[in-house]
Amino acid sequence: MNPAGIASVAHVFVTALPDVLTIDGPDGHHLARVLRVRIGETVTAAEDAGQWRGYEVTAHNGGTLTCVATTPVQTVASKSPRLAVAFALTKGAKPETTVAHLTELGVDRIIPVQMAHSVVRWDDAKARAHHERFVHVAREAAMQSRRTQLPAVEPVQAFAALLAHPAIVIGDASTTPIPELLPVLADPPGGEWCVVVGPEGGFSPDERAELANASPYPPMAIGSHVLRAETAALAMAAILASLR
Repeated sequence: MNPAGIASVAHVFVTALPDVLTIDGPDGHHLARVLRVRIGETVTAAEDAGQWRGYEVTAHNGGTLTCVATTPVQTVASKSPRLAVAFALTKGAKPETTVAHLTELGVDRIIPVQMAHSVVRWDDAKARAHHERFVHVAREAAMQSRRTQLPAVEPVQAFAALLAHPAIVIGDASTTPIPELLPVLADPPGGEWCVVVGPEGGFSPDERAELANASPYPPMAIGSHVLRAETAALAMAAILASLR
């Protein structure tokens, strides 16, 4: 069973799962002031290592909640293979939305990438600020979706950094149908798939050639239409997550 299997009003990440749990700080404020969690209601808490526990709220004082365990500590096994998604930077709030939805789909590692056709160009300070924001967005999405482990959100990387991955999976329109790929996708080298999704303008010719040389798989068909970058990332993540 995982936290989604029991009725609870909220889910949080904590550093330990004692019999009596105190939730304070930003999470306590959010539960008490925003969600207005009441005494007697159930919350779940996870330790970001696959372990979680159910709790009953027994008291709250301002933004501090006291909770008593109602279940033993339970462990959710990690999915195999691991799933990483590398997506090209896009404009506006789209990268944050992509991070949130990839987290909900159970992606283990999220990698924002600067590519040749990326319109967005961040300097080091902006890249650090956006990385911090992505980590925060992923944590919120993991709580909303009742995950027991947080995804690893990588800092923005250069395209060349991806090419050493041993199990790159490329999405494209009207290429190899998914059923034909299933036999070769099993047991990826290194135990992790790395989906790579280009920007709105697609991969550059050089990037496409480098990915083809680096990937052990033919491109995966994700439909006969041109998808937006964020749609393609989510579609491929959903397909591969369903195979685990």
